[in-house]
Amino acid sequence: MATRIFQVDAFTTEPFRGNPAGVCLPAGATSEEWLQGIAADMNVSETAFLWKKEHHFAIRYFTPLAEVSLCGHATLSSAHILWQEGIVGTGEAIRFIAKGGDLSARHEGDWICLDFPTLPVRPAETPPGLQAVLGAAPLRVSRLEGQGLLVEFDSEEIVRELQPDFAGIRREGFGMIIVTARAKGGPYDFVSRFFAPDIGIDEDPVTGVAHCSLSPYWSERLGKADLLGHQVSRRGGIVRVRSRGARTEILGRALTVLRGEIVI
Repeated sequence: MATRIFQVDAFTTEPFRGNPAGVCLPAGATSEEWLQGIAADMNVSETAFLWKKEHHFAIRYFTPLAEVSLCGHATLSSAHILWQEGIVGTGEAIRFIAKGGDLSARHEGDWICLDFPTLPVRPAETPPGLQAVLGAAPLRVSRLEGQGLLVEFDSEEIVRELQPDFAGIRREGFGMIIVTARAKGGPYDFVSRFFAPDIGIDEDPVTGVAHCSLSPYWSERLGKADLLGHQVSRRGGIVRVRSRGARTEILGRALTVLRGEIVI
């Protein structure tokens, strides 16, 4: 059996929008070098690799430069492919085991609902140099679990217009940075962008895992558990979230734009 590979646009219903992810179904044994090489050749923010186990799928995620423990849009894309290709029945839930924990996916109408761990944030002082590399003064700064920051700004316009110094973010060692603001109107509750130059992603188009922190953050401020987020990158994408205590439900849609076989 050949190794099949797909490219999926996640958190969108339009081609060439949302966040493109690779989804690879290896047919045989693989090495770390092979996995990283395929991810580098795919050259999208993450490529997911899936292996069928007895009652679940093992899943690993690679950026073009490194492996990461969790990825929302690549999990969404993987569930979409497993159902679309008939590997899992449409009405069946899917369990994934990743380095970052146990995950699941189910259909909810024409949306895919992912169950992910909540990644809470804690208030922090504004680090020296942060305003300089982002180009605007933060309203609030919070620290993510691990290395990274969630930065709230006064307005949606500021978030949209930021032109970060990515080399400066790397130099200062800030790690991942989520920037966000309350939406100015319309159907959305909040807007966001996501920068991770340390792992080869200057700006991620739509970031599911970031919403595991954005969901509890905005749920507390807005006083409701069900929220609609708009990640305002150049490609843009829509993410529904529900805060469920220690878990966060992330909902999105996806479409396949490429399918093929790996011949090496």
